[in-house]
Amino acid sequence: MQNTFVIPPEQDGRQNFTTARHVVAASFLAWMLDACDFFIVLFTLDNVAKSYNVSIDTILLAPTLTLLTRPLGAFLCGRAADRYGRKPVMVGTIVFYSMIEVASAFAPTVGIFLGLRTLFGIALGGEWGVGTSLIMESVPKSWRGVASGILQAGYPAGYLLASLMFLLLPVIGWRGLFILGGSALLSALYIWIRVPESPEWLERQAGLAASGSKAKAPGLLEVMRGNAMLFLFAVVLMASFNFMSHGSQDLYPKLFLKIERGLQPHSVTLIAVLYNIAAMAGGVCFGLLSQKIGRQYSIALAALLVLPILPLWTLPHSLVWLTIGAICIQFCIQGAWGVVPAYLSELSPAAIRATFPGLAYQCGNMIAASNGLIQHRIAEMLGSGLAIPLMLVVGLAASSVLVLTMLNAKLYPDRAA
Repeated sequence: MQNTFVIPPEQDGRQNFTTARHVVAASFLAWMLDACDFFIVLFTLDNVAKSYNVSIDTILLAPTLTLLTRPLGAFLCGRAADRYGRKPVMVGTIVFYSMIEVASAFAPTVGIFLGLRTLFGIALGGEWGVGTSLIMESVPKSWRGVASGILQAGYPAGYLLASLMFLLLPVIGWRGLFILGGSALLSALYIWIRVPESPEWLERQAGLAASGSKAKAPGLLEVMRGNAMLFLFAVVLMASFNFMSHGSQDLYPKLFLKIERGLQPHSVTLIAVLYNIAAMAGGVCFGLLSQKIGRQYSIALAALLVLPILPLWTLPHSLVWLTIGAICIQFCIQGAWGVVPAYLSELSPAAIRATFPGLAYQCGNMIAASNGLIQHRIAEMLGSGLAIPLMLVVGLAASSVLVLTMLNAKLYPDRAA
């Protein structure tokens, strides 16, 4: 009987570099636009709050709710991608979050706005895991480190794009920025036209079809029984990563630089542009480094370098030193993140590669979802502003990433990367 799943000859062995480049570019673009739509909320916190006549704390629930629903998206989209393929699920998530972004601009009440941001988290949570599996299964093994760095660089690139879009706020308002965010639909079109299905996924489905087995991804309970400790390790590690990342970004541009340090909007934008460029460079540099010294050592080095930079990052009051500190810390933080797609993908069982990394990542994100509220509350308790809370959360998170990553080789020697 002829197999339903056929591996295109030009993709066999993943040697088609043109195809690989399209996969890398498409995955980067999708993650960048997804991140941009998320950060638009953070850049417009006070504007949205004023529009609905509520407090900033109320609008801070929007990114929190988005982060809380990301694990659901990671599970649903990951399961679908493991069963039906990476490409159609990735296109679907992009279409969904683009529609939600535009709908958010027309939300008549704050309740509906928060509800839409909750739904947005499902698509946001689904896109990363599916994109990671697609890219890691579609590029040559020698590309994985740099491809991982490029993919993860999409996150600070989205932050950078949101920073630039923020300049249009006086012209089009926060609702106009959300409408612009819906242009992510173009990346779905690009993926549909130029990106093929994962050759590894096609290969596995062809094998199942040839053996007469039903092409079905393993059930969640089966996955948890076989990989419970590995999954727990990955979730705790990703929680630390997300506290490190969100702890350095969520409140930093608007509440710390603009409101607390009193910088002008153009200065805040300049700093955000520069530290996001540094973040992209860090992801690619440490991704490349991971090909030579290993994934865990590259992550550990980046996390270690974060610690001595913390005082330079928040204690100065001058524009120059704040800029230098922000550039240095984002180079290191996002440098560590640049290794994560390859690291989690290589830790994951092959049959659930779209589900495992995304679910571990987003469960960690859920744990870190209250980061903004925690930092805000610590600042109120100490009465000393955000500088200490920012350093405290990011420093503890970086230390946790360092320790957990170095423990990986001892806990899972057969899967150490």
